[in-house]
Amino acid sequence: MAALGAGRAAAAGLLRAQSLGVWRGLHVPPALQQMPQAKSEHAKAEGTFQVTMLPGDGVGPELMHAVKEVFKAANVPVVFDEHHLSEVQNMASEEKLDEVVDSMKESKVAIIGKIHTPMEYKGELASYDMRLRRKLDLFANVVHVKSLPGYQTRHNNLDLVIIREQTEGEYSSLEHESVRGVIESLKIITRAKSQRIAKFAFDYATKKGRSKVTAVHKANIMKLGDGLFLQCCRDVAELYPKIKFDTIIIDNCCMQLVQNPYQFDVLVMPNLYGNIVDNLAAGLVGGAGVVPGESYSSEYAVFEMGARHPFAQAVGRNIANPTAMLLSATNMLRHLNLEFHSNVISDAVKKVIKGGKVRTRDLGGYSTTSDFVKSVIDSLHPHYGA
Repeated sequence: MAALGAGRAAAAGLLRAQSLGVWRGLHVPPALQQMPQAKSEHAKAEGTFQVTMLPGDGVGPELMHAVKEVFKAANVPVVFDEHHLSEVQNMASEEKLDEVVDSMKESKVAIIGKIHTPMEYKGELASYDMRLRRKLDLFANVVHVKSLPGYQTRHNNLDLVIIREQTEGEYSSLEHESVRGVIESLKIITRAKSQRIAKFAFDYATKKGRSKVTAVHKANIMKLGDGLFLQCCRDVAELYPKIKFDTIIIDNCCMQLVQNPYQFDVLVMPNLYGNIVDNLAAGLVGGAGVVPGESYSSEYAVFEMGARHPFAQAVGRNIANPTAMLLSATNMLRHLNLEFHSNVISDAVKKVIKGGKVRTRDLGGYSTTSDFVKSVIDSLHPHYGA
């Protein structure tokens, strides 16, 4: 017991040391804060910021077109370095993946659509989407689930955050057939990555003025794997006495989110649970079309839809809701310290939704993607395009 106590004390000491270094900032990742001044000065001299863009699959290209149109109307000083990476469109290769990574090394920021992962096994278990996230070490996925004023759902005035570890867990791509007819899929949970995502969640709560962090797990069944994750969360929680800490089993969490989501503030969880809960929570406020998301490493920031769905059945029909991608784009602008442009666009989007006259089909209306984009632009400049 003495040895165990000493080990925990050492771990706590290590976490305290980390809190003074790598995790000093959050919304702007520390590595981005520490970027060479020459690059920042170059961006200011040119008057623009370079952002990597991956349109992705399904309606992704249409949504990115919407972002470009709105950015153009708002005179946003951003230049997109566009790349196409798609397994379903035969536009995926190691060369293309490396090109995207090289672009990210230059820009540090990206906006991406959903890169669809085919279910067929073709000799490689890890999808290009997963490989990209691993190459960039995008360990923290953040989805802010917030009700939109003017759009009524069963639960209104929701405001909760889901933080998901997305570099290990069930998505480790480690599967094999041990004997004929028996497949083993390995779920990897490590102390280092569990501590890292827990630290990120508590830092996020501190920075954003939130009062509670809930760790979501299944440690009653996966006693070692989820048990380790849960213990790491508890150890980190001790370093944040002002933040209330709670735990909940994943299946109960899903039920509670549907029955009484107001009890939650910030939720932190392993990979698969986060994927499921992201989509469930998005459904509480209007669906995949209205919830933005973002992913962070210590060096990069990627902005995307909170509930990743290609919506392939809507391709070319001009019916996709661009709200989530536009709000994600405004979060990206805030990350780049373009507060004015971010606020102007996000206010315009919310004004259109609150007005209730222009709504896409997923929100019960009959408006097209183009109608929605035009209304947003009209809210920016009433005579734009007239």
